[in-house]
Amino acid sequence: MSFDITQYLLAAQSPDAKVRKDAEAILCKFREENLPQYLLSLSVELSNEGKPIESRRLAGIVLKNDLGAKDSSTKEQPVQLWVQIDISFRAQIKNSLLSTLGSTFREASHTAAQVVAEVASIEIPRKEWPELVGSLLANMTRQDGSPSLRQATLETLGYVCEVISDENLVQDEVNAILTAVVQGMNTTEPNPEVRLAATKALYNALEFARTNFNNEMERNYIMKVICDAALAKEAEIRQAAFECLVSIASTYYEVLEPYMQRIFELTSNAVKGDEEAIALQAVEFWSSICDEEMELQDYEVPEIGDSSVEHSRFIEKALQTLVPLLLETLLKQDEDQDQEDGTWNLAMAGGTCLGLVAKTVGDAVVTLVMPFVEANISKPDWRSREAATYAFGSILEGPSIEKLSPMVNAGLDFLLNSMNDENSHVKDTTAWTLGRIFELLHSPATGFSVITPANLQKILAVLLASLKDAPHVSEKVCGALYFLAQGYEDAGPSSSMLTPFLPDILSSLIATAERTDGSDSKLRSSAYETLNEVVRCSNLSETSEIIVKLLPAIMTKLEQTLRLQIVSSDDREQQGDLQASLCGVLQVIIQTLSSAEETKPIIMQAADQIMLLFLSVFACRSTTVHEEAMLAIGALAYATGPRFEVYMKEFYKYLEMGLQNFEEHQVCAISVGVVGDICRALDDKILPYCDGIMTHLLKDLSSAELNRSVKPPIFSCFGDIALAIGEHFEKYINFALPMMQSASEVCAQMDYNDEEMIDYGNQLRRSIFEAYSGILQGFKNAKAELMLPHAPHLLQFIELVAQDEQRDTNVTKAAVAVQGDLADALGSNIKMLFKDTKFCSNLLSECLETDDEQLKSTAIWAQEMIRRAFSDSS
Repeated sequence: MSFDITQYLLAAQSPDAKVRKDAEAILCKFREENLPQYLLSLSVELSNEGKPIESRRLAGIVLKNDLGAKDSSTKEQPVQLWVQIDISFRAQIKNSLLSTLGSTFREASHTAAQVVAEVASIEIPRKEWPELVGSLLANMTRQDGSPSLRQATLETLGYVCEVISDENLVQDEVNAILTAVVQGMNTTEPNPEVRLAATKALYNALEFARTNFNNEMERNYIMKVICDAALAKEAEIRQAAFECLVSIASTYYEVLEPYMQRIFELTSNAVKGDEEAIALQAVEFWSSICDEEMELQDYEVPEIGDSSVEHSRFIEKALQTLVPLLLETLLKQDEDQDQEDGTWNLAMAGGTCLGLVAKTVGDAVVTLVMPFVEANISKPDWRSREAATYAFGSILEGPSIEKLSPMVNAGLDFLLNSMNDENSHVKDTTAWTLGRIFELLHSPATGFSVITPANLQKILAVLLASLKDAPHVSEKVCGALYFLAQGYEDAGPSSSMLTPFLPDILSSLIATAERTDGSDSKLRSSAYETLNEVVRCSNLSETSEIIVKLLPAIMTKLEQTLRLQIVSSDDREQQGDLQASLCGVLQVIIQTLSSAEETKPIIMQAADQIMLLFLSVFACRSTTVHEEAMLAIGALAYATGPRFEVYMKEFYKYLEMGLQNFEEHQVCAISVGVVGDICRALDDKILPYCDGIMTHLLKDLSSAELNRSVKPPIFSCFGDIALAIGEHFEKYINFALPMMQSASEVCAQMDYNDEEMIDYGNQLRRSIFEAYSGILQGFKNAKAELMLPHAPHLLQFIELVAQDEQRDTNVTKAAVAVQGDLADALGSNIKMLFKDTKFCSNLLSECLETDDEQLKSTAIWAQEMIRRAFSDSS
């Protein structure tokens, strides 16, 4: 039966809701009943020059949505959808897409380029479309090839390079792609659209070009073409060329030396006179160089014969001309830059880069920046005063305290007076700079602080008065107060300095949070976050009475949110945000007061009322509140211990909702963490709820929908549950252990070259060890023999981890601890298990020689447990 998809694609765009809905239903039915034919029909529609533009446009959008993933976590869905289609249908769809690249309708060829890349991302790694690159390159040399075909082909090559990895292409293909792309970029290419597509394609192809960049002749040619493109008449081409230079700065830093003089000229001219989008990329180039050089400084190995990348010290060499260039950008502020979140302009980029330069070269930057500060700080023009303040704040991290402290001490009073400047931009930047000073140069615990008993009163008077300023200024003042309070954490007697001012600070922050003129800023959440830090870092022995009074005040505010009139979704969102902030404050108060025996009874007395409030907040069903209330309940469980059992019946349904919340994976992860808190509070009193909890945790682990970041906390949670319920964990062992073993096999296959994967792999390995430790400890006093069949697999996993030199300290510590737990639980049974495990003793020896005291003490304990187990068997 023939199916005219055109009429339904057009009807699906009808202004008539019924026509539109009916057409969508028919298209949906077609997709469900015959997916291959449906996708083929869409691809043919997109390629057919005789069809209406509207139907072709929608066909392309639908194809792209069907074959593309929204993010990496859902990539598997379109892959499965595509690979199940018959190969002949797939071939027809691909041919339609490739033919569309020659379309005169630009939107069709652009969409086809994107869909080809989606298909390539599925097929090329599976070695199923080997002819694609050849087909695309053939378009570039066709005698009858139009500029629009070359443009769409280059665009496709760029998209394909973006979605596949370098191991998917052989070097000959890389060479051919680079040749086509660089030819398209050349000044001899008459068509600017082709040249732009080629420059963008090169950006995506750069990571494939390692071999070519190692060849001096090829590298010289590529760099020449990029630098020529950076001077193109068309702004879009210039911008794309600078984006290539930014990428090269981080990817091929080690070969940049011969080109740096020309690149400095290009970036300098762009910053001084080009359009802002291009100037921003020129500044970003130097920021990327700073990032590379800071990394080299962090890992510099002075040994002879070191084959790592050589530190070329480009920033140091360019310093005398680069710093003045960046300082000039600070004078190019936008009038409304402080009012809008997410604003990014040349002044901000220049200040950020200046900060990176300071971190890269340290003291040397100070003498170049301070004359600019002194020359501009008192000028009548607000831009000069703001730029001088921004420059001063930007160089506070990197130079030594010895270099900075004289100028900061000399300038602090001036900055405090500048909080009364007539211009709000100046006040905003001054408050930010004061925050930087308190963050970086106020650490009484280490013996250095710009804040003294002599100046603290004035500092606080100025900051508390400035909390009443414009919302964007007040928000920055909250930041300054946050870092001022944080400096007193673990500061011993010094923290007493803040105590007399605490009531005023807290009341001012609460008043700030209640302001109604800051609705478009983050003022309320900033005020409450600062209040939390002030409470957390205060000297509890002196401030407990103040914090005890704060508790009912915050509880009253949270209760008031339950009575707010909710008319619109905006009302609901505002209620949720306010409840989230207040739950966060209660969490900190609970943690602070329950940390001392003298004040813990306060929390115990208020616990019923607090829990009732949290349950009422849950009933509002707002996701953000769910997270904050869940965290606060974790703190309450820890504080009340076994008494928390009385709340479990009411709370359990919300805990279940959290554990099933795949959509907002942070909520799920927090809920898993709270299970751990409750286990530690209740011990075996959690047993009645364990069947339900374990069922949800096992479902979470099996789910393809749930973000992988939640899985490590779930394994750690197995350990918490086993530790709490001891021998009763037996009923779950046949479900939990295979999951743990399967996850340890996943760890063995991970690509540890990917930085994101390294972090995830470390979290996963640590959590598996924690699960084993908890289960072994739980079974120690009864049924330890249940773990005997699983011990060899655990030892294999320890061996695998021991061989990885990139493992982090926490993973090593967990691997060592589980050896001790294995010996402690299984006793004399371990003698045979440890018979051929030299890697265990090697790992212990490595840890005994470390400077990390925690790791060393864990290794000493594990060694003692193993020695005892061997003694028992002899």
